[in-house]
Amino acid sequence: MNDHASSKPSTMKLKQTINPIILYFIHFIIMLYTILTYIPYYFLTESRKGRSNQIKAQPVTSSPESAYRSVNSLDGLASVLYPGCDTLDKVFMFAKNKFKDKRLLGTREVLSEEDEVQPNGKIFKKVILGHYNWLSYEDVFERALNFGNGLQMLGQKPKTNIAIFCETRAEWMIAAQACFMYNFQLVTLYATLGGPAIVHGLNETEVTNIITSKELLQTKLKDIVSLVPRLRHIITVDEKPPPTWAEFPQGVIVHTMAAVQALGAKASMESTPQSKPGPLDIAVIMYTSGSTGLPKGVMISHCNIIAGITGMAERIPRLGEEDVYIGYLPLAHVLELSAELVCLSHGCRIGYSSPQTLADQSSKIKKGSKGDTSILKPTLMAAVPEIMDRIYKNVMNKVNEMSSFQRNLFILAYNYKMEQISKGCSTPLCDRFVFRKVRSLLGGNTRLLLCGGAPLSAATQRFMNICFCCSVGQGYGLTESCGAGTITEVWDYNTGRVGAPLVCCEIKLKNWEEGGYFNTDKPHPRGEILIGGQNVTMGYYKNEAKTKADFFEDENGQRWLCTGDIGEFDPDGCLKIIDRKKDLVKLQAGEYVSLGKVEAALKNLSLIDNICAYANSYHSYVIGFVVPNQKELTELARRKGLKGTWEELCNSCEMENEVLKVLSEAAISASLEKFEIPVKIRLSPEPWTPETGLVTDAFKLKRKELKTHYQADIERMYGRK
Repeated sequence: MNDHASSKPSTMKLKQTINPIILYFIHFIIMLYTILTYIPYYFLTESRKGRSNQIKAQPVTSSPESAYRSVNSLDGLASVLYPGCDTLDKVFMFAKNKFKDKRLLGTREVLSEEDEVQPNGKIFKKVILGHYNWLSYEDVFERALNFGNGLQMLGQKPKTNIAIFCETRAEWMIAAQACFMYNFQLVTLYATLGGPAIVHGLNETEVTNIITSKELLQTKLKDIVSLVPRLRHIITVDEKPPPTWAEFPQGVIVHTMAAVQALGAKASMESTPQSKPGPLDIAVIMYTSGSTGLPKGVMISHCNIIAGITGMAERIPRLGEEDVYIGYLPLAHVLELSAELVCLSHGCRIGYSSPQTLADQSSKIKKGSKGDTSILKPTLMAAVPEIMDRIYKNVMNKVNEMSSFQRNLFILAYNYKMEQISKGCSTPLCDRFVFRKVRSLLGGNTRLLLCGGAPLSAATQRFMNICFCCSVGQGYGLTESCGAGTITEVWDYNTGRVGAPLVCCEIKLKNWEEGGYFNTDKPHPRGEILIGGQNVTMGYYKNEAKTKADFFEDENGQRWLCTGDIGEFDPDGCLKIIDRKKDLVKLQAGEYVSLGKVEAALKNLSLIDNICAYANSYHSYVIGFVVPNQKELTELARRKGLKGTWEELCNSCEMENEVLKVLSEAAISASLEKFEIPVKIRLSPEPWTPETGLVTDAFKLKRKELKTHYQADIERMYGRK
């Protein structure tokens, strides 16, 4: 463990504020209890420390170009969950027959809604929610079958596209299962996409039918329906019929999901699909959130998804009917869709939630009432780093509000448990009496948190291990690999890496000479990450050039994805993400930022001689390094009443803020998104020349060298954890 210094709270204050006798007494009690409870644990279970260091993956051959495979799939990659279940409708049918009347999808009843006026005059929507109402496997199957047949009656044909633009909820999964059964190609769009991106996705896929919610219909679709000329049917998942608008183009009809299901149920003579899907048929066309320009649609076949969830399921021990999963991330994202399909295929219950109702303190939960985790008490949960970081900050803020004794007891227990974890030991006393209240924030029963979408900081990962008393499985994958690539083992408590390849795929490292990464590097091989296996998708919809650039097939017919990410392998076969080939960066919240786009929008300012934008996936905002124009900066300083030498002006916080205001105005004028606009900058008194090593002979930025040169400023602008 190499993250102690950065992640554990300081004990300096503890020793100054607590009587040493009390301190030693507390420490003695904790140690005594832990020793007594750990003795049987030690003899009855294998040490976690030993397991953490065991080999998890290894190269198939001795060549540096060799692919790494999980030790559990050295002889062949896994591709199916259950024998003969090579399409998603077969997987669901298998699960339905096995689990029958077991509860599957749960939704909380809305008891009341009200507006709450804040002290600043703003109005927040608040809800009081009841218990979860559940649909069984049989219920979901019947509703999906009727809905698919109803869509068929509305003219939807097999192997044609149908879009879903909806929040995460039970109806989303029912609609998806209907499409899988009837071989409709499901086009998924994020509910947070802007109008132009939605129009692009709907028109590119030529959909005539779209499934949505009443809220999204009223707030987003209403304004763009006229721009989607092929659209004929809008199906809302809400029980109450939505209003109709005169401005809707003639021929567009709005239905409720219940009405379409009733239509399908009546047409009993045609209640079977016209065409059953095959393993290579497209199941989903998943539009990414978009990086530079318009989003791309990734074509995902039935066998792609099944291979991906097969690999993911293998990393979750004891997965089964006792597990409860809470679904709140966007189902249009491959992480959430894959996680829910894993649960559905193993008899787990899925209770639906949202980021606004997740916990007791969530923004839409009325004070005094319960959030979704308190009612559902999930055992499994997926999260993105931004949410985990938010939990981390909220808990630490609560700790700082404690009395001195309580706070120092918490810090003592935290540091003690961190030390025990590093030795592979458990701490039952701390878990029961110190961290129980923190653990209850997620319901109290969580045994596994799966993190994906962006890198998770070592400090936050260790915090979740300690305070929520559960394993944190950090994963790596892309939409283009069905979200599958790697996931850490639940018993591996190392931080800063993403685990070994899943049993469904293999990973090799390709030399990237420009970046100086080679698979022959010592002590760890490094290079661009290539993922191979049946989980690698079919490519990009109507974008053959991009497909050829990112995908290829080897001499054995296996499909490979070139990720553009740079990784290195540890001796035990676990992967670490260390860099990215392109200047494209995914922020902590999941937005993609093109650093070149930001620089292009700002470098033409007269105030700017050169600029380098910087961001990383551990933070939610962009920063920048700026070489200012000496004449323009001096004039700006004079107007603002700031004095000093050139170096003093460039090192002045006041001057940085004034330049930042100019940059922000220019960024807004250039139509940059809010998350693309630099929040903090560093002014450089020295120009960047080829002699400094910060730019090439053609004066192109050397990002790696610039990052190294400004490392201290990066830490200052982002703040140390």
